Order: sequence, then structure tokens, then C-alpha cells
Amino acid sequence: MLELLKTHFGFDGFLPLQEEIIGSVMDGKDAFVLMPTGGGKSLCYQLPALALDGVTLVISPLISLMKDQVDALRTNGINAAFINSSLDSREVAETSERAFRGETKILYVAPERAVLSGFQQFLKTLKVSLIAIDEAHCVSEWGHEFRPAYRELQGLREVCPGAPVIALTATATRRIREDVLAQLGLRSPRTFVSSFDRPNLTYVVEPKSNSFSRLVELVKKRQGESAIVYCLSRRSTEETARSLTERGFRAEPYHGGMGADDRRDVQERFIRDQLPIVVATIAFGMGIDKPDVRLVVHYDMPKSVEGYYQETGRAGRDGLPSECVLFYTPGDRVKHEHFIDQLGDSGEAARSRERLVRMLEFCELPTCRRKFLLEYLGEDWPREACGGCDVCLAPKETYDATEAAQMFLSAVVRTGQRFGVRHVVRVLMGSKVKQVEAWKHHELPLFGVGKSRSAEEFQELVPQLVSKGLLDKSEDRYGTLSVSERGWTFLRGRASLTLTRTVRQSALVSGNGARIQARPSTAYDTGLYEELAALRMRFAEERRVPAYVIFANRSLQDMARKAPRTPEEFLRISGVGEAKLREFGDEFIYAISRYVEANGLPRVDDPVKAPTPIRPSSGPGDSVRATGKAVSEGRSVEDVATLRGLKPATIFGHLERLVNEGVKVQFEHLMPERARRLTIEYAFEASAQLLLKPVMETLGDGYTYEELRVVRLELFRKRRNANQTESSPRPLP
Repeated sequence: MLELLKTHFGFDGFLPLQEEIIGSVMDGKDAFVLMPTGGGKSLCYQLPALALDGVTLVISPLISLMKDQVDALRTNGINAAFINSSLDSREVAETSERAFRGETKILYVAPERAVLSGFQQFLKTLKVSLIAIDEAHCVSEWGHEFRPAYRELQGLREVCPGAPVIALTATATRRIREDVLAQLGLRSPRTFVSSFDRPNLTYVVEPKSNSFSRLVELVKKRQGESAIVYCLSRRSTEETARSLTERGFRAEPYHGGMGADDRRDVQERFIRDQLPIVVATIAFGMGIDKPDVRLVVHYDMPKSVEGYYQETGRAGRDGLPSECVLFYTPGDRVKHEHFIDQLGDSGEAARSRERLVRMLEFCELPTCRRKFLLEYLGEDWPREACGGCDVCLAPKETYDATEAAQMFLSAVVRTGQRFGVRHVVRVLMGSKVKQVEAWKHHELPLFGVGKSRSAEEFQELVPQLVSKGLLDKSEDRYGTLSVSERGWTFLRGRASLTLTRTVRQSALVSGNGARIQARPSTAYDTGLYEELAALRMRFAEERRVPAYVIFANRSLQDMARKAPRTPEEFLRISGVGEAKLREFGDEFIYAISRYVEANGLPRVDDPVKAPTPIRPSSGPGDSVRATGKAVSEGRSVEDVATLRGLKPATIFGHLERLVNEGVKVQFEHLMPERARRLTIEYAFEASAQLLLKPVMETLGDGYTYEELRVVRLELFRKRRNANQTESSPRPLP
């Protein structure tokens, strides 16, 4: 298993629980896996699939996620496929035929297709060795993403009686966990529960005042990085995206009211780093597997803690520092309650209201937010402070809260213990609004006694009075306040009360006073990283896959730190396996070698070894020269690729290296006709750089990347000839 792990996925060891889960699957036992986003759930069925005979069937609820995972598996040298509504009948037939012939190791389908009798008849013709049910929380009505088809999946037992079942999810309370186990009919399953903690994520809740200005600050701080902004309504997504665009950011909306093609286009461009900001509805969700989202903003409060955890989980899947910011105002409760009131099912309305109450509790916490999240999800968290949320990071001060507490508790009593926070605060602040006057509360002796304080001070006081047991808050939709027995004792005894509060400092980064700072990652050469990222993007564009499918950011950082310049060294990079070494190693090793020679970058070697001296490049290897010879004989790129068992993109990479090093190659026969060649040359000149994407965007769909790369070869040659008197040639962009 370790050999398969390194060969196909490039990892030297397992993450926590992976080895035990995989061992259980290989023993033919059912399993239930509860593991956070980024914890390595997918590997728990993908790796066994390589060792088992036959095909592994994966039930996945999202079409876009299927495509991402299949692209990544294929890049790792694994035969994977999906069958869903994005394929036409011919493509479905071809995919089915390959699975029937045993050419497919992992097959993804949606739950709605998996329960169709016709598809189940097809499954009976296959040797299904394992069934993986991803996002298993969708089977539970207590979950936030209930999908009725999931309830019928246990019927797959009769279709594939010999296949063990592994159910996986990143979000499930104890109640949902029990429901999943019951509904899926798992047979004596082993349950694996990993920690839900995402230490690389910082959780922040900010008051919803001047929220758009604050949003602009956040995305500006993350300029050039990927961000998701969640809004409650479709209209809000469109308005927010438009406002960000007017401020000079590239942002687009994404919601259920858009056409399927438009949604797919937005998502594809976001995944491929062509669109940095997506503004999405909370209800619709994104369903992405993009590992390098650095910022998730909830412009409106989510409807449940489970939904919040899952949506924030889309940040920092690669383990690098990322930020999650939620804008909150008590008025958000009214919006959610309006939606709940529209539900026809009283049972679902009750469940939704219960989830909303817990979400409000999270937003108003005076204590560690991470601790609340983890304990809500059923994990014991003995620490009181995490160092990674606004509550724990914000500087605190203790203060005498006796007078403020007496004011507030007295106002609760005087108003009849029938109202929520907002009404009580209005009475204390002397607000002559319609509701206060309707109840004649403007005539109370304590009306306006709190004017010397801010409304925010009283609102911040309430959660602490509740946690101290002085105040009770109902869990219904109204959040009615009442004074507890302990609270009455406090009022009658005139005891003192000391509490803590956030120090208000406008100079701090976070809007609520928290000093939010990204945790530093291991140092690496940023110049080399940028060059490798550009090379990665080139491969990604040619294959029409997201950049992270080629290499994750963490792998590039490792390369930029260790500067590997042999295949053996390159294999020691995290995320580099045999498949990626064969496909991309030659080009990346060459780029690293050139950068080291030009900049004198020291390599990070084993500490017990002396630093390896930098040696000049020995020039193109035999494989690269063989490509040049074959092309010079008049063959097409496609023919040479077939002849040598390589991808056309790799052949172009070889040609670029030969041209850059001054090796003579005859490639004129590959050139497009003169008019098209001149048009492409003009487009390169206009872009002032030799990158493919901006030129393709300028030219449009009438041209191909292959044509652009051939013309660029000639431009490389001209540039080198013009600079041949320089001591070192200019490296390829």
C-alpha cells in the first residue's frame, strides 16, 4: 500500500487513521468514516481501489466534484471515469463499455443514477469490489443537505452482495451519525472518527456594519488569491459581485437561478484560477475540491453550524493558512425565520429552527469559537483557547460589569421577561421606536438609563450573563430573555461581577479587534515558486484541468525550498509519484536547474550531508534529443507523441528546451499558414510576454494552443539569437 501511495499519489506516509481505515476496507469490512475536509477521506477508498480486483463504485452528490476527482486521478496515472448528466448518450455508452472491459478502476456516479434499475442491471455485469458513499450525511433528514436518493442506496447491497461499503462524511453530529448508520444498513461497521480541527483556519465573526468596506479590505489583502463570498439570496450575490467588480476586482455570482452552462463556466474558471472571487448563495453551495481557497466570507449568517463548518472547510484544503470571516447582525435571525416559516413540513421547520438557534449561539459566543465548533460536532476539546479565532486572538481586558449587568437584568424584569435582546437594549438606550411605545416601555423609570453606554456593549454582555447562569434565553424563534434564580440572587444581594471584554483598537486588522495574522509557512524561494507556478499553469491550460491537479501549492513550495535537480531528488518532493515524475519531471527539473544556475539558490539537503555544489547543466538528455530528432525528420507532434509514448504537451516542452539551449531543430513544417502565423505573432507582441493564456484570450476560439506553441517556438529562437552574446541565455517563461 505504501508503494502504491508513493507511486500514484506521491506521499511517503499516511495521515492519521488512513492506514487503519484502508486496512479495514482491504479486510472486506464495512466502515463509517468521519474526517474533516482536507483530512484525506478520498484516499481511504481510492488507494484500496488500486489493490482490489474489479471496479470501485463511488457515490458522489456533485457533478463538478466528480470531474475534479477524475481529472486528478487520471493525472496520477489511475484509470477513473464518471457517468452523469454532463455526458451525452454516446459518451455514457463508451464509459460503460470501458468499465465492462475492466479498464476502469474507479467509477463515479450520482446517487439518483445509482438507484435506477437500469443502472443497477449494468452494475450486475461488473465486478464491483468496493462501494464508497461520499458525503454520507446527505442520507439524514437531520443533515443540512438531505438528498432523498441516498435513502435508497442500501439497495446496492443486493446488486453487489460481495462488496464492502465505506460511508464517508466531513460533517455529522452524533445524531446524524446514528441516522447514517441506520439508513445505509452498514453491516457491523467499524467507525473511524478523526479530529475535526482545522488548525490552519482562522475563524472570525465581525459586526455587520460597513460590511462591504470590510469585504473590500479582506479581498484586497488576499489580492490574486482565491476567495468565496457566501450570501443568503440570489439578488445579494449579484449585487455584491457587481459592487466588487466596480471596485476593480474580478468577481462573479453563482446561484441556482443561473443556467447550468453559466454555473459550470463560473465554476470552471474559478477552479482554474481564471476567476479569483465567486459570490455564491449559501443554499446552493459550491461543491468544489479546490485546495487553495485562502478566504471564505459569509456576508450573511449561515442557517446551521454544520453548513458553516462545511462552507468554511472549503478554505485551506492544502493545509496552508486561510481565513474565514462571518459578518453577523441579530437581524439575520429574522431573515432565516422568514424562510423557515415558508416550510410546509412542520418537522423540518422544527429541525431548521433548532439548527438556527445553535448558529446564533455560535455568532454571539464570548468564548473560543473553535471549541464550540468541535464540541458541537461531538469532539471533546479540553483547551479553553485555540489561538486561531477572533475571540482567542483579540486582546482582552477585565472590567467591573456590575452596574451594566444590574441595568440589563432589571430591564428584563421590568419589561415582563417576554422579549429578546433587541427590545431590552432599545429600552435601555431610550429608543422611541414603535414597538417600545406600543408596550408603554418608554414610561418605565429605567427607560434610557443606559445612554452613556453603547448598544454593542449591552449586546456583548448578554452571552456572558447567559454563560454565568444569571440569564436564561429561550431556544425558540424569539430568543426570549428571563432572569434565572442565580440572576435574582445577584440582583437582591448587590454582589459585584467582573467580566472580560474585547479591547477596541481600530488599528488592529480584524473589524472586531482581533489581531489576525497568517501563520508563517516554511521558507522557500518565492522567485522559483513563481516560475514553477507559471510552468504548472502552462501544463494545466494544455490539459484543460485546474492547476492543482498538476501539482499542489505545497508541492511547489517544497520544490522551491529543496530545489531538486535529479529524478531521485524530485521523487522526494511531497505529492510527486512515479506517474507525475514521468509526465512532468523533465520540465520541472530543467526549470529548477536553470533557476539555480542563474540565481545561486542553495539547496536544502539532508542535514547530515554536505551541501551539494551547483554544477552546470549537462544539456538536454537523450529523451529530449530523441524528440528533436523525430520532429526534425518531418513528423507531427501527435505522431512523435504516439511513437514515444508521451503527451503532445511533453513533446512541446522538449522542443522549447532544445530551442532555448541553442540546439538546432527543424520544426517549420509544424507552422500554421502565413496569415495565421503573423496574426499570432502580433498577439504575442501586443501581450508583451510569451504566455499562452492572454494570447488565446485575445485571439478567441478560432485558434488552438498547438498553433500558439509552434509560433512561440520561433519567437523563442529569435529571442535567443538576439541575446546570444549574453553570458547566460534567458530562461523560458
